[in-house]
Amino acid sequence: MTLDDLANVIAARANADPDSSWTARLLSSGPEKCAEKFGEEAVEAIIEAVKGDRAALTSEAADVLFHLLVMLQSRDVPLADVMAELDRRQNQSGLAEKAARTGPGTAE
Repeated sequence: MTLDDLANVIAARANADPDSSWTARLLSSGPEKCAEKFGEEAVEAIIEAVKGDRAALTSEAADVLFHLLVMLQSRDVPLADVMAELDRRQNQSGLAEKAARTGPGTAE
């Protein structure tokens, strides 16, 4: 399964019955809940990365990707837009790109 495939599944389930679909239930809870769940999964992935448990990190990384796509869906941000932004950055060094950004979230 590709990220595009997963994003399409999430989009298809967005209008499903929240009683029968975890994705629909999460999306019906609103963008804030989707962001909260993404944050929880990201922290769990960090913990497993620090512990060095490859299997657990793999599982948590899958959760992070899924919940990132759910969060994007909750705010109507297509994965294609994120990929286009990554493509735009490809021809620029990471250090130059970071230096060019201004505003919230740029501090290390």
